[in-house]
Amino acid sequence: MPPQDILRRIFGYDAFRGPQQAIIDHVIGGGDALVLMPTGGGKSLCYQVPAIARQQAGHGTTIVVSPLIALMHDQVGALHEAGVEAAFLNSSLSGEEAAAVEKRLLRGELTLLYAAPERVTTPRFLAQLDALAERGQLALFAIDEAHCVSQWGHDFRPEYRALTVLHERYPGVPRIALTATADALTREDIVERLQLEQARQFVSSFDRPNIRYTIVEKKEPLAQLLRFIEREHPDDAGVVYCQSRKRVEETSAALVDAGLKSLPYHAGLPPETRQDNQNRFLREEGIVMVATIAFGMGIDKPDVRFVAHLDMPKNIEGYYQETGRAGRDGAAADAWMAYGLQDVVNQRRMIDESPAGEDFKQVMRGKLDALLALAEATDCRRVRLLGYFGEPSGPCGNCDNCLNPPAVWDGTDAARKLLSTIYRVHAASGLTFGTGHVMDIVRGKETEKVLQFGHEKLSTFGLGKEYTEAQLRGVLRQLLATGAVGLHKVALENGHSFDTLSLTEGSRAVLKGEVPVLLRESTAATPVKRSRRGTVTAPAAQELGVDEQVHYINLKSWRAEVARAHNLPAYVIFHDATLAEIARRRPQSLEDLQGISGIGAKKLEAYGAEVLRVVAEGN
Repeated sequence: MPPQDILRRIFGYDAFRGPQQAIIDHVIGGGDALVLMPTGGGKSLCYQVPAIARQQAGHGTTIVVSPLIALMHDQVGALHEAGVEAAFLNSSLSGEEAAAVEKRLLRGELTLLYAAPERVTTPRFLAQLDALAERGQLALFAIDEAHCVSQWGHDFRPEYRALTVLHERYPGVPRIALTATADALTREDIVERLQLEQARQFVSSFDRPNIRYTIVEKKEPLAQLLRFIEREHPDDAGVVYCQSRKRVEETSAALVDAGLKSLPYHAGLPPETRQDNQNRFLREEGIVMVATIAFGMGIDKPDVRFVAHLDMPKNIEGYYQETGRAGRDGAAADAWMAYGLQDVVNQRRMIDESPAGEDFKQVMRGKLDALLALAEATDCRRVRLLGYFGEPSGPCGNCDNCLNPPAVWDGTDAARKLLSTIYRVHAASGLTFGTGHVMDIVRGKETEKVLQFGHEKLSTFGLGKEYTEAQLRGVLRQLLATGAVGLHKVALENGHSFDTLSLTEGSRAVLKGEVPVLLRESTAATPVKRSRRGTVTAPAAQELGVDEQVHYINLKSWRAEVARAHNLPAYVIFHDATLAEIARRRPQSLEDLQGISGIGAKKLEAYGAEVLRVVAEGN
């Protein structure tokens, strides 16, 4: 069956998007491919359609390497709904269930088999692949979330490195590696580690124009988050990322106290609790998941309307990957982040204290600097974000800086006074001090600590009385971001430690006035001028008339019942856009349902009569 027919008959779509057609044709023809495509861009079809086509041509089963149990479950469930023979092998199966899947694999009954990288490289699994290869029944290897193979990526997993065995052992089987996030360095590492030097690379635009990027200065982060959700997304599903497990728990509890539906997710929770919370997030509407970065990879929920960060990620790749979980359905969504000086300090410290080599640390510092530059930017966020991935663009008109251009002030004088103070306190006592103490000196505050060390006598004492604490923090943030100020850890006798400031090689140019320090005015309390977008009705249904809305609501209720019965997220049965189109057309026959996007032959057969019944009852 030609790829176009597979797309229409099995998946219910009329046309491929972007480079999908070229990728699919290349892989069906036996070529290797490295695919970089943004979240929501349709990566899964790039290997699912070739898997079906190659299986129909007699090439056997496609092995999909996937890192997450939840993703495997939902992908296989969606394929079953479309009428495709698929299965997974992971720790959620009993020994008996796993043995049954292995028998189906060896009998050639599966079009796709999903498995984790650590399972794929075991002697037992490789022996089964050997048996298939001997019969010419290995169609394709699809390596999802391929950035996990790279030490430079934001989610490095050592077990991915062992996947080189697939090319070495089965050189005649084509491979497709896919990821939503990889800068040039990570891309090179993927090619080298997976031996994809001869693979054709398909790089889509990284732009997600439906996502609005907003970054604010962190003052009262929880209050800021609540204002954002209540103003923009009071009834919407969203994800809030926090750095620590404790912060996750506290934030989720605060959202619940504020009347929102919220659940926590982090690695410290019992596995069954994590799974239950994730299932509820995927299957229910309007839940805000508060999580560490342990949550999110492979989450296919299309109607996440916002992703918020209460703490700064490690790099732009992580930020892009996490924010990309919003608006997978193409409707308007928000990426909101609050960040502050302590975020910079924490991220710098984690890099400096890691056991990695200096070369690795230097790369990580560069990645962090790029994210800090994005946060401090006064020009278009999207231009900065896309530029990091090597994609030129123009102002987007849909980020906070474009919608509400920030005022800029010259912080060069304040920077020089801060650096001079750091130098003088060390020269006077041989000691280094933290940010608060240095700012107190510059602002002329006679605190107990200032008086204890006699720092009120320094020549820089009170030279910056005109600056607010927020302004000086902003200056220090940028000095840390550019490396003009370093961090030095001081250990205390009680086993604790604290960070102090020190001069670096980069300090000299700022002190001499050779490098200007331009900063944005504080925007923590400045609302972006925009219309409220939080809505009870899904974006796909907002243009429906009153009668059509009734049909849409009835269809959603029916879909929820079916999803519960099948133990699948509702969107796996039908997407909101599909239900909205049904409500708009009000079909009277199975023939009327044909051609509606998202309704393939198997779904038409399985649900067509029921859909017509629900529509008729609403007339």
